[in-house]
Amino acid sequence: MKQVWRNLPEKFLERLDVIIPSEKREVVLQAFSQKRPTTLRANTLKIQALQLLEELKSLNVELQPIPWWENAFIVKNMSLRELTEFDLYRQGFFYVQSLSSMLPPLILDPKPGEKVLDITAAPGSKTTQMAALMENRGEIVANDNSPIRVLKLEANIKIQGVTNVKIERGAGQTLWTRYPEYFDKALVDVPCSMEGRMCATESKSYEHWSTQKIKELTQRQRFLLRAAISATKPGGSIVYSTCTLAPEENEGVIDWILKKEKSVVDVEPINLEKLEYFSGMMNWSARVYDSRVKLTLRILPSMTMEGFYIAKLRKLNSNVPISFRHT
Repeated sequence: MKQVWRNLPEKFLERLDVIIPSEKREVVLQAFSQKRPTTLRANTLKIQALQLLEELKSLNVELQPIPWWENAFIVKNMSLRELTEFDLYRQGFFYVQSLSSMLPPLILDPKPGEKVLDITAAPGSKTTQMAALMENRGEIVANDNSPIRVLKLEANIKIQGVTNVKIERGAGQTLWTRYPEYFDKALVDVPCSMEGRMCATESKSYEHWSTQKIKELTQRQRFLLRAAISATKPGGSIVYSTCTLAPEENEGVIDWILKKEKSVVDVEPINLEKLEYFSGMMNWSARVYDSRVKLTLRILPSMTMEGFYIAKLRKLNSNVPISFRHT
């Protein structure tokens, strides 16, 4: 019988042999072979997690709590379509979101009253999560350059009861010129090749994959990260994340920014409790990365988690021309 994961692009599988630790390869291939269960988070702007648990239980929805965050759950007995029929969903009491996608906002840890940038925000999963973490206090500037995706972002913000978000429509790469060193924190969850979300039984999830696409995306990712750093105050935090496994889009981008902005940014360690993760790769192909890249982390694809990459940076010094700086 054919192993389902063999449907994935051959070149991708070759790269996987180098990227994934050998002892985890079988688990990862199995993860690519089947759909993950639906997962959700309680929207604490409208309801507390325990109350949501009770409400959904009364509707015969079986939820499994997640050990690393009290607001996240795995849905055990219902499809996404069934969940969307409930008034609780339509009224924004919970948000359907992959577990890995919930991690970057938790690592950025935005506080009530802070100014936060979400540079590629649509459709708003992480924007609305951050608004809940901030208790709708402070300011989030949520940017996206796709008119269709912005409509989705606006709809999600409204349904979730979010009131502290200002939407910007434009290229994230130039956003810093309107907001030079304005934000306390920035989330840079960039468009990527989405390898961590591939499913071997769904050809749509991998049909556009290519090493050429990875190359093109890498350029865009670099400029988005650099722009977010320029929009962040010295002393502020920047979280960079992707849902891909490609080192060029992950460690390679962080290595690039550390060279480009030598005295401007440093890498901060990330500590995730009750969750398995791996340190960033130290080299890829012929390239050896900056030793600080080891402080970044990888979440490998599993039966419940999508593949993800996360890096946390601290801005040490200003990197914008004096004429742009806020006085």
